[in-house]
Amino acid sequence: MDGKPEKPWWQPGLTVFAEVTGWIAAPILVALFLGRYLDEKNNSEPWFYLGLTGIAFVISSIGIATVAIKYIRQIEREGKQQIKKNDSNAQHDSHRNS
Repeated sequence: MDGKPEKPWWQPGLTVFAEVTGWIAAPILVALFLGRYLDEKNNSEPWFYLGLTGIAFVISSIGIATVAIKYIRQIEREGKQQIKKNDSNAQHDSHRNS
């Protein structure tokens, strides 16, 4: 081991799930309540509601894409580190067997 405690196998998946869920729920909830409030205040039902829900959808999509890109890059980095580690172990073993 390299001194860092290992994470449980399920923790990275739960972290991604929580981030994606937040990007889905938060903008939609804000849009629903704010849209209803503005429609009631301005007597414009359902236009603020629909407009803000559309904007929330776009915000959620961008947030989910950002999270996905972040984790794809992290997985690529970890894969490259694993390849380097495997290569150095293979070289070490080949020198030992010589």
